Amino acid sequence: MEFFFQRQYRGPLKGILLDWAGTTMDYGCYAPAVVFIEVYKRKGVPISVDEARAPMGAHKKVHIRKISQTPAVAGRWQEAHGRRPNEDDVEAMFREFVPLQLACLADYADLIPGTLEAVADFRRRGMKVGSTTGYTGDMMKLLLSEAKKRGYEPDSTVCATDVPAGRPEPWMCLQNAMNLGVYPMEALVKVDDTLPGIEEGLNAGMWTIGLAKTGNEIGLNEVEIGQLAPDDLKAKLARACTRMAKCGAHYVVDGIEDVPAVLDDINARLARGERP
Repeated sequence: MEFFFQRQYRGPLKGILLDWAGTTMDYGCYAPAVVFIEVYKRKGVPISVDEARAPMGAHKKVHIRKISQTPAVAGRWQEAHGRRPNEDDVEAMFREFVPLQLACLADYADLIPGTLEAVADFRRRGMKVGSTTGYTGDMMKLLLSEAKKRGYEPDSTVCATDVPAGRPEPWMCLQNAMNLGVYPMEALVKVDDTLPGIEEGLNAGMWTIGLAKTGNEIGLNEVEIGQLAPDDLKAKLARACTRMAKCGAHYVVDGIEDVPAVLDDINARLARGERP
């Protein structure tokens, strides 16, 4: 046979999956970071903000484990305890982490500016709105309640604890697609402020948009961002954009308020037969 034909999806985007901290709420992604620092402090092992943030986006127990595997942190643990941290230590810290995180989540639940307007735009386009998170189910119950009070309620939320493995595995995205009744996967977009969150979308075969300014990559809240010298902000944004682009993000913008314009470009690419 001389001719072969390829099946292509050329319809519009049908759904969008949003992260939580640093994407839709908690400008600067502070809530998890401050608790990771506290948990290690209680074990007599100080960690820096950068060390606390490095694995951001992962399931929280996995996050604690990854911090413990950092050579510098493992070395400090050796000095404090006479041995390297092990899985029992990770389990113990995670048990301490959960109530500490639940106690402070509401303090960091304000929506990032532009969230409600962006979500309204998504819905006007006929898109379903889902979400993925490294938070546990109990934590998300609290955050969903706080978000609803502020006017934001996604159609689906999947936690790392709901699937076999969290980010960067694609399972939360695929479960969202099933919950929303949306396919093919190229008709969905993943929006995230962390590298594992971008990888999650890529591994699920989705378009991905990284958020450089409002989330974990810069790690500052709106007031702190406003206090930066212009050159400092420019350098921090450039670093965040480069890291996300190298991770494979199809697009990188400052925050969720910039996402609607990107959707127009993705729809044009889909109409031409392009895929993520």
